[in-house]
Amino acid sequence: MNNGLVNAIIAYIMWGVLPLYWKLFEDVPAGEILSHRVVWSFVFMGILVTVQRRWADMKRIAASRSLLLSLGASGLLIAVNWLIFIWAVNNGHVVETSLGYYLNPLLNVLLAVVFLREKPNRGQWLAIAIAGAAVLIIAIDYGRFPWVAISLAVSFGLYGLAKKKIVQDASVGLLSETAVVLPVALGYWVYLAAVGKTTAWTLPAPTFVELLLSGVVTALPLLFFARAAARMALSTLGFVQYIGPTIMLFLSVFVFKESVSPVLLVGFALIWTALVVYAIASVRSTKLAKAS
Repeated sequence: MNNGLVNAIIAYIMWGVLPLYWKLFEDVPAGEILSHRVVWSFVFMGILVTVQRRWADMKRIAASRSLLLSLGASGLLIAVNWLIFIWAVNNGHVVETSLGYYLNPLLNVLLAVVFLREKPNRGQWLAIAIAGAAVLIIAIDYGRFPWVAISLAVSFGLYGLAKKKIVQDASVGLLSETAVVLPVALGYWVYLAAVGKTTAWTLPAPTFVELLLSGVVTALPLLFFARAAARMALSTLGFVQYIGPTIMLFLSVFVFKESVSPVLLVGFALIWTALVVYAIASVRSTKLAKAS
């Protein structure tokens, strides 16, 4: 559990500061950034799996239809999540991305109860209720249907559930996921070249090198997340996730200068209160379990 918690904290801090990285490529369309993200993630993970000498595991996955389908589904889910996130960040919607990842833990709890038969205690349910009320306040104050936030929450929630269901080494699993969407990414490169709309390849050399590093930037937090998902309850993992959107919220206000209303701040304060309540309830539950 402790090892899982450390991995989760590292992953969510990395994701929290990720908008700073994607802002480097504001002039590149989101779809093209995504294609590079997929390709260079595959390259980086291929090198890592080679160093780890895990290609035998890849052959085993290739021979298993059920594993291929599961990893294919998780690969598509995370690719959709990446595309929406990149587009939102580079089009001035960092506050809404923050809301999406605040929504995600609530969805994680629901998925955990329905599919994994996890049973939160009364204190944890209270925290969930407080966070739910906060999200409702935020959504009403936002003034329109927050499709970016909902899409991010659903895609990443289902991805977390898929990772919980797949018993697979983190490195091999991520390489398999990127391999599933790699043909689409390469096909998009061919299409862009054919219609003369390639943008990334015309970037200044230093900026293009930074884009090449998108494989590392993408893979590292996912590796930490996969390790955390294998060691923690999905509902608890979801609440640790509030680290990421909190960092995004501060970036949106103090770095990207997006407007935040007083009502929105009240909503976020309620969410942080829910975090404290959830943490206290979880600690007490653990102590009671050890005492018995």
